[in-house]
Amino acid sequence: MQTVTEADKPAKDGKGPKYILNIEGNEVPWDRDTITTKEIANLGGWDISQGVIEVDQDNNERTLTADETVTIKPGQGFGKKHKWKRGS
Repeated sequence: MQTVTEADKPAKDGKGPKYILNIEGNEVPWDRDTITTKEIANLGGWDISQGVIEVDQDNNERTLTADETVTIKPGQGFGKKHKWKRGS
């Protein structure tokens, strides 16, 4: 399964990461246009068995499947950061 999401995109000066992701309140640099559920959990420091919940810009939550790949699109400013958190 593939999901499209938004993330903040840093300045276009050619330096630094392509995206800044928000995983449980921590900003994480990311250079690819996609990220897997397992990669999100690993970056967040928890086991994939705990699950990953996607939180969109409207604060709607959705649990990702273990084999899901999320396509990251640049955000449109503050408040459009895409967030993930540990599942329950």
